[in-house]
Amino acid sequence: MAFFKNICLIEAPQAVISPFPRYISDCIGICYLAAAVEHDVESLVIPENYYNDGLYDSFRALLKQRPVDLVAISSMTGCFNNALRLAEIAKEHGVFVVMGGFHPTALPEEVLRHRCVDAVAIGEGESTFRELVLKGLSKEVPGLAYRENGGVVYTAQRPVIGEIDSIAFPLRSLRPRRYGEKGTDYSIDTIYTSRGCPWSCSFCANDTMHKGWRGRSPENVVEEFARLHDPKKKKLIKIWDANFLTNIKRAEAICDMMIERGLTNFRIMTETRAKDLIRAERILGKLRKIGLSKVGLGIESPNTRTLELMNKKNVLDDVSRAISLVRGNGIGAEGYFIIGHYTETVEDTLVYPEFAKGLGLRQALFMSMTPYPGTKIFEEYKNEGHITSFDWDLYNNFCPVVSTRSMDTPTLVQMMVYCNVAFCNYRSVLKRNSVSGVLITMLKDLFQLCFLMRVNKTLEDGIITDTIYRAFARYAGEKPEITYQCRPSDKPLKSPVVVSVQRSCEEAVDFIIEQRGDFRRLSIIHRSVNSMPAGAVIRLDEVVAASGSISMDSLMRLLFRNELIQNNPGRMAGQLFSITGDPVFWRVLRRLVTLYSRSFKKTSELAA
Repeated sequence: MAFFKNICLIEAPQAVISPFPRYISDCIGICYLAAAVEHDVESLVIPENYYNDGLYDSFRALLKQRPVDLVAISSMTGCFNNALRLAEIAKEHGVFVVMGGFHPTALPEEVLRHRCVDAVAIGEGESTFRELVLKGLSKEVPGLAYRENGGVVYTAQRPVIGEIDSIAFPLRSLRPRRYGEKGTDYSIDTIYTSRGCPWSCSFCANDTMHKGWRGRSPENVVEEFARLHDPKKKKLIKIWDANFLTNIKRAEAICDMMIERGLTNFRIMTETRAKDLIRAERILGKLRKIGLSKVGLGIESPNTRTLELMNKKNVLDDVSRAISLVRGNGIGAEGYFIIGHYTETVEDTLVYPEFAKGLGLRQALFMSMTPYPGTKIFEEYKNEGHITSFDWDLYNNFCPVVSTRSMDTPTLVQMMVYCNVAFCNYRSVLKRNSVSGVLITMLKDLFQLCFLMRVNKTLEDGIITDTIYRAFARYAGEKPEITYQCRPSDKPLKSPVVVSVQRSCEEAVDFIIEQRGDFRRLSIIHRSVNSMPAGAVIRLDEVVAASGSISMDSLMRLLFRNELIQNNPGRMAGQLFSITGDPVFWRVLRRLVTLYSRSFKKTSELAA
């Protein structure tokens, strides 16, 4: 008989959600824990309303309505403050609390300073959690840390799980409702086909938790895919391994088995190294056939010395070749870059977006160096005094919490926004055939940039406005001229199309599109507002204010449904009905329409 009989599991949510549907949690970590004890306990539960602000009230109600004698909370660093909030609610109801995950594993003593946490599970949790559930808090359970007699007791170190095929599939049926989908029906889901990593980049915490690379057998992996496969609904599956293509022979066997069984109605994303993509050249067609649509590449920096300091074994020539290979096989490539290494300057950082475009990338994420506890980079920044905030809410890769030897934290915020502005190829703008088309596209893109900045809860509207505007002005100072070859369906522009992004009544950045034969040219010009060209005017402060009126949870719900529509165009009618019936859709649309109409109104007022 188990010591703990009624278990509640919670994955603490991020303080602020990144506005990318693929990053929304699938609760896989705690579903693995649930599967480990499924046959040993009387009840297992995850609170409802996990994916919105109602989680805490839902958790309180659950603890009042049903017996729970152990709450297990999994926490990343950016979730830790929310994890504590959940632990405090559990303690209000007299429940034993164990906390695990990357952050507690890295800082167990700091976590145990909080009286609402009774124990910390260190490292991979399945075996430790099961023994804790069966035996209770005991020195006989390896992998634990807990308070005793005013100090912290560490039980024996638990090795990582060697035979990972022995790990039960995550108990997805336990998951709460998420945007209308329940349990095993999530249309965005995660599979880990391996654990650990053969590399040890200084900024990565994987080694703290999972150590060396261990791959599941192809048979084991394909069986889990079979449980998620739905021939009528294409799901986005994130193979969220540290490096999926570590073993090419294994990856090919997975492809062959999935193709043989007809398990191909997926859209798959994964991450890997450029050199491994080159090694996998002969199987890229098979990967595409099972649904691989995008590969994330950790390029990190164009600076060879920076790569060496981060222990990143990248060869930049390999990156270019890998991108060409995947694009040649109909697979997208997304580059990941980290700005803010303590040795780099503003001049070093200004190179990033042009370097990314030069690689042939169409998508890139520019993230801030984030010194996660347990990583080598954490100790390096701490020793140099370059960590500027220990507010764990900001540890999400998009909120600079460091300075460099020559850049302070606000400068890093500015550089992140500049990289996004300068990387954009503005193709979607150049394809539009009218002022209204360009205006709508630019408003949408500005909304996305605003939402990305709102991940940083320390930024007020005025700072967001000023930062975005300064990024456009800096880019305009480089006098970019961007060309686009027209398609047969494009109507020639009879006159230049002008849309101005205005910060105040004194200055603006003009986007001017002109037709030159079969080509269009976009010029971006920073000027004082002493004359107004014919066109539309976007007041940047109004866009920023409008973006702040929409909650991140509401935005994510909209993006989540949009992802489902894109993956299932054959079911478009039903999904469109669903999305247009969502009040969030109309709220966002009203904001866009209001900004659209005000942009033309500003033009006529200024002209008058």
